[in-house]
Amino acid sequence: MHTVAVLAVDGVVGFELATPCQVFALAPGYRVRVCAQRQRNSIATAAGEEMFAFSSRYGLGDVLDAQTVIVPGADPGAVPDPRVLHAVREAARRGARVASICTGAFVLAAAGLLDGRRATTHWMLTDHLAQRYPAVTVDPSVLFIDDGQILTSAGIAAGLDLCLHLVRRDRGATVAADIARQIVTPPQRSGGQAQFIERPAPITNSDDLAPTLRWMQDNLATPLSLADIAGAASMSVRTLSRRFRAHTGTTPAQWLLDRRLQRARELLETSDLPVERIATAAGFGSIETLRYHFVRHVGTTPAAYRSTFRAGPSE
Repeated sequence: MHTVAVLAVDGVVGFELATPCQVFALAPGYRVRVCAQRQRNSIATAAGEEMFAFSSRYGLGDVLDAQTVIVPGADPGAVPDPRVLHAVREAARRGARVASICTGAFVLAAAGLLDGRRATTHWMLTDHLAQRYPAVTVDPSVLFIDDGQILTSAGIAAGLDLCLHLVRRDRGATVAADIARQIVTPPQRSGGQAQFIERPAPITNSDDLAPTLRWMQDNLATPLSLADIAGAASMSVRTLSRRFRAHTGTTPAQWLLDRRLQRARELLETSDLPVERIATAAGFGSIETLRYHFVRHVGTTPAAYRSTFRAGPSE
């Protein structure tokens, strides 16, 4: 039997604690243990609000006998208990596979297990993880990362993707697909968490640049060159580029691409327009150009994005 230890720190997110328990309990050949930090621990919502307390017959010492250790998320701002960090490090040293769900990556990073590795967490916290642990290469665009012995996953529901991936890796695609059917979820989701990231336009306090940004926003469907934008701003191309970078942190071309992608996403979510017309309305000109930039920056195709996020039935 393959023992899976789900490490429950105090204040663990309930959904993330239950996810590996459910998935691995349904798969053949696994024994699941909830190894609690304390004798009595709190379970919280993803917002950090305590819901109820629980106790477990297994403690931190039982983590060391597991072949797989999964660390669900909790408060990313909390300082991890040194005993928790020791248990995670020792399990890895003994050869256990160690995985995190959502903000559980902060525990793995604090234990030093992510140093020199690619890792991910919830997209709202990837910058925070990268700033706190600069030795970690943080990728905000993926649902999970399998780096061999160490795995990390994105926010909350991505824990399902990670656990099904582990079953697929251990027991094969057929077993993983059967479990996915039982818990009513896709065996594998298309795209990454880039499709869930909100990308607001960079804010500028520059009075002379604000009218230009509004003009660009109003003319997304029109082909715009750097010279066109500079002309609308009554500036030279060089001056425009310098001021744009200083006040928005990006280039005019990148700002325009971000806004066009956002416009395409809005139309895919809220309209029944064919993708070809959305490509034109968002300023991409052709469906091929839209698809190229969508896959590159959002991590999925326009059609798959619409299927996932469309509020109602689409044509």
